[in-house]
Amino acid sequence: MRRGELWRMAVVVAAATAWGIVAAGWTPRGPLTNAQALWSVGISAAVGLGAGWWSRSRWAMLAAPAAFVVALELTRIGVRGPSVDAPHASPFGVVALLAGRGVHGVLSVLPLVLGAAYGAGLARRGSPVPAEVGSHPRARRGARVRRAGTAVLAAGLVAATVAVSVPARTAPIPGPGGVAELSLVDVGPYRLGMMIRGENAKAPVLLFVPGAPGGTEIGSMRRHLAALERRFVVVTLDRRGGGSSYPALEPTATVTLDGAVADTLAVTDHLRDRFHQDKIYLLGHSGGSIVGVLAAQRRPEKYHAYVGTGQAVDLATSDRLFYDDVLAWARETGRDSLVRQLTSQGPPPYADVYRYEPIMTYAPQAYEYDPSPNAKGATGFGLDVPEYTLLQKIHMMNGVLDTWSALYPTMQHADLRRDVPRLEVPVYFVQGGHEMRGLATIFDQWYERLRAPRKHLDVFETAGHRAMFEQPDRFVAVMDRVLTGQ
Repeated sequence: MRRGELWRMAVVVAAATAWGIVAAGWTPRGPLTNAQALWSVGISAAVGLGAGWWSRSRWAMLAAPAAFVVALELTRIGVRGPSVDAPHASPFGVVALLAGRGVHGVLSVLPLVLGAAYGAGLARRGSPVPAEVGSHPRARRGARVRRAGTAVLAAGLVAATVAVSVPARTAPIPGPGGVAELSLVDVGPYRLGMMIRGENAKAPVLLFVPGAPGGTEIGSMRRHLAALERRFVVVTLDRRGGGSSYPALEPTATVTLDGAVADTLAVTDHLRDRFHQDKIYLLGHSGGSIVGVLAAQRRPEKYHAYVGTGQAVDLATSDRLFYDDVLAWARETGRDSLVRQLTSQGPPPYADVYRYEPIMTYAPQAYEYDPSPNAKGATGFGLDVPEYTLLQKIHMMNGVLDTWSALYPTMQHADLRRDVPRLEVPVYFVQGGHEMRGLATIFDQWYERLRAPRKHLDVFETAGHRAMFEQPDRFVAVMDRVLTGQ
């Protein structure tokens, strides 16, 4: 390159580097919201267009994206989680790579490339082309192929941009007095998402705290437990890092069990104020049930009652039981590679989420049962509902992986048998007859010791860990008894 061309390319690299630094601070895990996605596409396309036009060279298609990626990765090097860490050779690692860097590539890098292509084309338009080049059949074919390929990629980018711009929505509830909305509530320095639905805004409020770190149950509540909306104002919370609350994950150093309990209490206060109720009902599932119990213990005056299902008690002990059971199942079924993997890494707790991957993957098979008598709520988050945006669906697994990595180690020290011998509110539990041994055994020990003004246990014999979604009609009947204090 001549000196002038080098100067122009240096400006291109500088502009793309600056955009990479900004993007790393603004969206370190990639665009997570519709607005972030649209801005990212627009800014990247503008930077690329300017880079191609200024450089007057198709080399900008390589230089600008490369500078952007290097700046992005170096700037966010302190951010932690599978979606931004080095790629990991496992199924979870592939998901993290595709949903993390893959989405960032489509919404940030691809617009840079296309912008640079069109910018260089505009700058070179009208420039004289040597006759021997312009008339050569191979050159003309190459130009047509490049233009066609660019047009196809541009059409794909437009389609992706339209798809990620579709907002989440929840169907209105007909008739006066109802409430149906997806909303955000300020909790300290971040905002948490929630779905609020009820046929009567003056009905008792039920706050549902979902299970796995980074998980979301908005879809499952809509698909399986809409009947609760006739009895309560049902508020399904996306805990920090999950679903619509994934953007609230940063900084991960502040993601703790105490913080999750504080979030729940803050949301509780918001709902009490908004719906003018001194007390509300609290429902927790799985990992969210530990958060719910601790919230009810700290501020019992805010709650009519606590309802736990798939109740967790001591995650460290549970994980060791899961490990033993999955290892025994692997030996019985001849899965030698799984046996070697588990014996090599030893029992939990583990330092990273990938070591939990074999247990998380195979526990459903190790504890397999016949779910045919139940509804179809035994697995999954119910993503096929309009309450989720496309980006929320794509990032669902990364939300779990990133939040698990940050939160789960802080939950290992909780043991409700030791920490919560008594609750000052009525407590109700719904457990599946096929609940995993790693949870059921420890729950039985805690339940026997627990003291409360009222204590009741329902066991759904044919259900498993997700009993509330597997037998929703029966769960609604339990909630009717909760309302009446039976």
